[in-house]
Amino acid sequence: MRIAFGADHAGFELKERLVAYVRSKGHEIVDVGTHGLDSVDYPAFGRAAAQKVLDGEADRAVLVCGTGVGIGMSAGKLPGIRCAMVAEPYSARLARRHNDANALAIGSRVLGPGSAEMIVDQFLDTGFEGGRHARRVGMIEVPGDSR
Repeated sequence: MRIAFGADHAGFELKERLVAYVRSKGHEIVDVGTHGLDSVDYPAFGRAAAQKVLDGEADRAVLVCGTGVGIGMSAGKLPGIRCAMVAEPYSARLARRHNDANALAIGSRVLGPGSAEMIVDQFLDTGFEGGRHARRVGMIEVPGDSR
């Protein structure tokens, strides 16, 4: 899979670790930044990574800020993005199985790196169950949006 990564300054170090971790599992990486610890605005990076998914340049996106909330909210504003903001692996797995989440937002200030890796594993390794969930996911989409 091709995975887009985006983070602000608070999420930079965890993003870097997760990029290396995901790459070691054989996935291709699209890193939209940030690329350092200087203060930046999380909405730009959340949207940039999510846009890669919408444009077909990535299969999924992983987003990191201090809590995962701001960057996840920013990405989720894009029609066609279903961003799950989670803090443990079970929710990441169900976000994929039941909600067909195509973006994941996590917080560097609320998760340790090992927990973040377990969450990312569930997000990347779990498929969409479909069935009754497909109808519900369809209800999430913005009317008139073709993505």
